[in-house]
Amino acid sequence: MIETLKNAFRIKEIRNKILMTILLIVIYRLGCFIPVPGIATGAFGEAVEGNTFFGIMSAITGGALSQGTLLAIGISPYINAQIIMQLLTVAVPGLERLSKNGEEGKRKITRITRWVTFVIAIINAVGILFAFRNQELFDTAMFGAALAVPEWLLFIFVTIIFVAGSMLTMWIGERITEYGVSNGISMLIFVGIISTAGTSILATFSSVFTNGFEAGGGWTLITFILILLLVFTFIVFVDGAERRIKVQYAKQIKGNKMYGGQSTYIPIKVNAGGVLPMIFAFSLMSFLPMIFSFFGTGEGTAADWWNKNMTANGGTWWGSLIYLVSLTILIFLFSFFYSQIQFNPAEISKNVQQNGGFIPGIRPGRETADFLTKTVSRITFWGAIFLAIMALLPSTVFQLVGNQGLTSAYSATGLLIVVSVALEFDKSLQNQIMMRHYKGFLK
Repeated sequence: MIETLKNAFRIKEIRNKILMTILLIVIYRLGCFIPVPGIATGAFGEAVEGNTFFGIMSAITGGALSQGTLLAIGISPYINAQIIMQLLTVAVPGLERLSKNGEEGKRKITRITRWVTFVIAIINAVGILFAFRNQELFDTAMFGAALAVPEWLLFIFVTIIFVAGSMLTMWIGERITEYGVSNGISMLIFVGIISTAGTSILATFSSVFTNGFEAGGGWTLITFILILLLVFTFIVFVDGAERRIKVQYAKQIKGNKMYGGQSTYIPIKVNAGGVLPMIFAFSLMSFLPMIFSFFGTGEGTAADWWNKNMTANGGTWWGSLIYLVSLTILIFLFSFFYSQIQFNPAEISKNVQQNGGFIPGIRPGRETADFLTKTVSRITFWGAIFLAIMALLPSTVFQLVGNQGLTSAYSATGLLIVVSVALEFDKSLQNQIMMRHYKGFLK
């Protein structure tokens, strides 16, 4: 990674892209610290701290939600819109045809995704304010006691600001993708998680310097870092794992030239879906508590009961067991569903056969498609097991550390996103460096 960055900064074009990415990220982070007028930030922090679902949302935004800032909702509506559009593209024939209609079709789908993002942002903003309505969220005397603003007007004002902030975040992410390096949405999530985790680690370091090594949790910090390194190594190992199916191409004589006769391979990644199956599963598992939170989050409410009895860290062992089993089943279902979207054995078999290729020991056509289907299913099964293990880590291994601030900062989804985005960034830089070298050679 360090060597790649050094090589990238030597090339002016790539260096400008990196600087543009940094500039847009700085603008995004500044928006995460600008408070919305009329909001009591302390009440927002208390409401987020007592809710698991909103705590995850706050971690993704780098703590912007807990502080009630301009970009409090962050990029979550855009992610949900993209997930919905991916599912609809498979289910709705019209959208499927549009996705295969080249650049024009992609532009139309992007336009639809933006409108879906706008609608989801409104729902999220209203839902968050309804969920926190038991807290004293609004400062009605923001313009002085003589000019007190009604709460319903502040409700509308804050909703508009939150939605505008979410659309601004989407715009920044798209500009990073267009003018910067790597995928902009992934980079914003990466920065949010890293900033949240960095704050927790700095707080622990400060405690060590203030209270001494043992009293400040020095051994806890070292243990946590060692576990984190092992988990990162495990994620990188699985992320790069793939099954390579050899494909042999027959020799063909066309005119006076001979073509083919070479061999290649079809790469099938163990974790082809990346973090998406886990995000889908967590989203579904958090859907019910989010609906319950619309009707209040105080003591004795449905949301309070769910948070205590149907979460991984709830008060009952059977509730935790039901939650973990349900989450694991959803991860498996979404892993197999997403593998079907990404890898079409029948289409790949047809393309290989049309180009005069075959898998050694397997007949071309239907038998090749069946072989690829079985292979993908077996590999996806192990990829789903990996994601299920990652989903259970925060509630098992990390709990041994004993520092709630550190363990809450690193969720399973967050760990996968951090590693995946870092690897994606490195590959993107390498590809751009390679393309630059090709252009120089052609000139």
